[in-house]
Amino acid sequence: MTKKILVILGQPQRHGYGGALMQAYVDGARETGAEVKELYLGELQFNPLAVPSLTNPGELEPDLKSAQEAIKWADHLVFVYPIWWGTIPALLKGFIERTFLPGFAVNFHEHSIWWDKLLTGKSARLIVTLNTPWWYYRWILGQPGHNTMKKTILGFCGVKPVRITEIGPIKGSTEEKRKGWIEEVRRLGLRLA
Repeated sequence: MTKKILVILGQPQRHGYGGALMQAYVDGARETGAEVKELYLGELQFNPLAVPSLTNPGELEPDLKSAQEAIKWADHLVFVYPIWWGTIPALLKGFIERTFLPGFAVNFHEHSIWWDKLLTGKSARLIVTLNTPWWYYRWILGQPGHNTMKKTILGFCGVKPVRITEIGPIKGSTEEKRKGWIEEVRRLGLRLA
């Protein structure tokens, strides 16, 4: 069975280092024969501001409806994004708030604290760039962006396992180091991981 992978660039700029990492993963995955779809959040037409309420989210823009269809289609989700101010970019957060809605990603039980996880059966890979050294991000800051994506968003919706690949620190890195990270991400694509 061919694996179906959706790769999402969660930053506004398509043609930067994050875009190159995304392309490396896509190239590796396609080399294996996997079906791959790409989603560039910076090119979607939608209002990233929070919905009025979870029970009445309003009408979704066509790009968000297409994104939901792509997420449903995929077996494996790959998010490529930078850590900005310790967490995920606002564009990615707005996209999640607008698309991961009740009836799509979760169902809340009336008069209960429990919920149904509607994205169960999918796995994910987070490819995250950092300017902060990994040890500082992990041990001093407590990985707020990783926890947000892995636990409070994807895990909450039933996506597991969620694996994280940290790339960085980008600031001050050499061209040789950056090429090495591109190759590392291409190998992730080859492993469909």
